[in-house]
Amino acid sequence: MDDVKIEGWIPYKLAAIEGEPICHWLNTFDLTFTEPFFDSTIAKCRALDANRNKFCSVSNLDAMAKRAGEVAEVSPAAFIFHISRCGSTLLSQLLASSPKNVSLAEVPFFDDILRLPFKYKGFNEAKINGLLKAAIKYYSYKITADEKPGEQKAERLFIKADSWHIIFYEQLRRLFPAVPFVLMYRSPDDVFRSHRKQPGMQAVPGLIEPELFGFNQDVVNQDAQIYLASVLAIYLNKYLGIVANDANCLLLNYSDGPMQMIDKIAAFANTAFTEDELLNMDDRSQYHSKKPGERFSEAVVTGFPACLTNAMELYQILEKKRLATS
Repeated sequence: MDDVKIEGWIPYKLAAIEGEPICHWLNTFDLTFTEPFFDSTIAKCRALDANRNKFCSVSNLDAMAKRAGEVAEVSPAAFIFHISRCGSTLLSQLLASSPKNVSLAEVPFFDDILRLPFKYKGFNEAKINGLLKAAIKYYSYKITADEKPGEQKAERLFIKADSWHIIFYEQLRRLFPAVPFVLMYRSPDDVFRSHRKQPGMQAVPGLIEPELFGFNQDVVNQDAQIYLASVLAIYLNKYLGIVANDANCLLLNYSDGPMQMIDKIAAFANTAFTEDELLNMDDRSQYHSKKPGERFSEAVVTGFPACLTNAMELYQILEKKRLATS
């Protein structure tokens, strides 16, 4: 890729070749990143790419990091962590509705980088941090690129992590010591019921490396409901540890509602949204996060299985802390 103009290209996945991680590249064709999850954006880019390029563009990770030196660094306005199914997808889309914002929602390549040590040898924290910062540069190019006629230039970068990335909190905080971290959550029984209907990766035993959660094989072999309850308890317990020691974190409960959460993020991240931006966000907030044309509604269900007892207790402790500091 040495003779390719790097602007608009992103490293979008890692694939093993002869036991080594190889970086695959994709031309974004200047598409706006507005899909609920970034893998949907990748699918759109790949569909365009298939009509224009006959060959794959690949490099090793060292070349990816080296070429990032051509791209200006952007400090995120905020990192958004979540325990899943707690409104983070809609929140990311509300932020993306403004042309001033670049909102990156669960970028698969960022996850590939963070989980490298679980799949390959020779990747320490310093190496991972350098690769992650390099990758973020490529994905934030819309902020650093020259403004085009008639186009609103993006100014702010928001990164929504995968739910299990809260396990990497200490590493990410060392990497971004001054960036506001938003911690979103919801009552675990609601999250549990959502995953039982449509399981996410973290709800399927063993799909994500068990050692990432500190699990042994006995935990992986448990009933899927017990496994999911254990994951949720780990997330909430991690939140409690973070808020006890990090003043640059904001707790947000799904119960606040989307626009109140937007207001709190704006104040916390020292970011001002215009009246038009807020009106657009408010309009978008009336619809389903993953089905933008469908108005959002949900049934109220009570009760929870015994395996959720620990997670529910942690949730109540976290709620007391949030309410005491809000």
